[in-house]
Amino acid sequence: MKKELFFLRSSEQKIVSDMIRYAHPEDSDNLSIYSDFYGLTRKDLGLYALVDNEIAGAVWIRRMNKEHNAKGFIDEDTPVLSVAVVPKFRGKKIGIFMMEQFLQEAAALYEQISVSIVEDSPAIKFYKKLGFERYNDYIMVKKLDKKEVIRPSDSYDSSRWMD
Repeated sequence: MKKELFFLRSSEQKIVSDMIRYAHPEDSDNLSIYSDFYGLTRKDLGLYALVDNEIAGAVWIRRMNKEHNAKGFIDEDTPVLSVAVVPKFRGKKIGIFMMEQFLQEAAALYEQISVSIVEDSPAIKFYKKLGFERYNDYIMVKKLDKKEVIRPSDSYDSSRWMD
């Protein structure tokens, strides 16, 4: 199984739009806030994973504006995380593969990130393993440590586009 990571670019909005259904519950209010116009600000950051040249998942963060923050997000400086793994790739450590690199990248821009959670979701265990802590019943937060970003030499190239 060949796994590769790529930066999500604004021109790859379709990946974000396709992955949103795997990242957030279908009954979530206004899913478009997590995906519309992704990458048009320098504060949007994301990666996607290919497994044997097939998109297996994506992870991205967005800063929310004041209107969205009134709906329960922490603040304008703490972006909201979205993590999506295509069902056929779940249980194969794709989420961890993406998040380990992503957390290094995010720490270069932010002091902390948050994620919306659903009570009793199996994802809570995943986030706890990555160092997220409960902020309230619906949000978990991870403080990020700024350090040198180390990128794997095998295939992870910030200038590389998927053909």
